[in-house]
Parts: sequence; C-alpha cells; structure tokens
Amino acid sequence: MNTRYLDVNGGRIAYDETGPEDGQLVLCLHGLGETRRSYRLLTPLLTAAGYRVVTTDIRGCGESSAEFTDYSPEAVGADALALLRHLGRPAVVLGHSYAGASAVWLATEAPERVRGVVLLGAFVRDAKMNPVMGLLAKMVARSAVLWGAYYKTLYPTRKPADFDAYVASLKASLRQPGHLAALAAMMGGSRADTAARVPRVTCPALVVMGTKDSDFPDPAAEARWIADTLGGPATVEMVDGSGHYAMTDTPDTTAAAITAFLKEV
Repeated sequence: MNTRYLDVNGGRIAYDETGPEDGQLVLCLHGLGETRRSYRLLTPLLTAAGYRVVTTDIRGCGESSAEFTDYSPEAVGADALALLRHLGRPAVVLGHSYAGASAVWLATEAPERVRGVVLLGAFVRDAKMNPVMGLLAKMVARSAVLWGAYYKTLYPTRKPADFDAYVASLKASLRQPGHLAALAAMMGGSRADTAARVPRVTCPALVVMGTKDSDFPDPAAEARWIADTLGGPATVEMVDGSGHYAMTDTPDTTAAAITAFLKEV
C-alpha cells in the first residue's frame, strides 16, 4: 500500500486507499496523538467485506504536515472534506475520539458527501474535567513518553499483539517537529461549535462505545446522549469490555457492528 498525499490549506495530509475500487467508500479519521495505523486491524476486516477504505493521518499527526496554525475539529473536518472532493464520491465517515467532532462537522457542512457516520468513542462536546485532570492533560501533551504511558491506560482489558511496538511508533511520531505542539493544541481546543451541530446531523449514524472507556465518566450515558441528540436515525453499539479503542482491542466485534450498519446505509 503506497502512501498518497493531498495538498490542503496550510500543508498536506497523508492517506492510504485499500479494498475493491468499486466498494462503498469508508473514510476513517483517527484521534489525537494517533496515526492512521490506529485502523490497522479494522481495515482488513472491512475490505474483506467488500468496502473501499481510506485512512488518513489528520493534520499534525503521522506523515501529514505539522506546520498548520489551526488544529480544531473543524479544520480536521475541512481536510477530510477536501479529501472526499478529491476522491470524487461520497463516503461513510468514521470518526474516532477527537475526530468524532470532525465527522459531525463534515456531515453538516457537506451532507451530500456523507452517507453516514460512525462515531467511535467520540468526543462531540467539551468534556467536564476537574483541575487536577486538566493539569495532567497539559503535562501529557508535552511529552511523548508521558503520552505513551497514558495511552496504555486506554486498553483496560485487551491489547493487540503488536501493542508494544505500536506504542513505540506513536512515541517516535510525536517526537517529530511540531507533533507535540499539535497534540497540545488539540487537547486545549473547544468542541462547542461542533456540539451545536450534533442535532443537525441527519444522515444515519452508528455510535460505538466501549463499556470500559475510561475517557468518559459514564460511557453508556454519553453514547445514549449522542444518539438521542443526533438529528437522524442513530443506533448505539456498546462493546463489552472494550476501552477507548474498540477498533483495536475488539476489532472483530467492532467490524461486525460497522459492517451491519454499512449494509443499511
């Protein structure tokens, strides 16, 4: 699989395409501090089911540029919109964690290009955080080592076989110029604008949340709030025992839920 690049406003983004060329298009957006390889276990399951999967490094991450001045969910969504225009056809958009807000933005900004959304452990509104956790978040965003330590807590029950090597690759990515600054900007940003757009999402939606996702005080309640607030048909899939990364700690279960959704979109 050869990495491709697309010039966008202020830099360029890296992306991959795999799967049958005539398959329904699925665009995968990863969370902060990550790379497109966060979908490495889900992608082959979706392509085997006949879908064309595009994974992209969001701005400031992986092989994409890290010299942007804006790392908001809206800016990430604008990059995704530019990519969909470049690809020339609509897609179902998967938004994990931070990029869940970007998927919401995209579905409301260009509804003709979004057939549906899958929100995976998605932050679509600002989270309430106590001062101590806020301080810890700022510290984590300044160190690749601390980010790696924090990342490990997001897998409470199951880890993929390549987990240690993958965490090492994330830390190496964060050591690249500009990447920690991008992480800090994302962690310090607001989702107020995208939260206001949630009721305007009218396309079909699947909300996937791990029952042990420690990023949310009550994962089931957050998933239900998202589904109830969305303006179109929405289904909730709670993945038993999964943490913040349902697509890598329980890829088979998550893929089954997503493919069932895709068949109906």
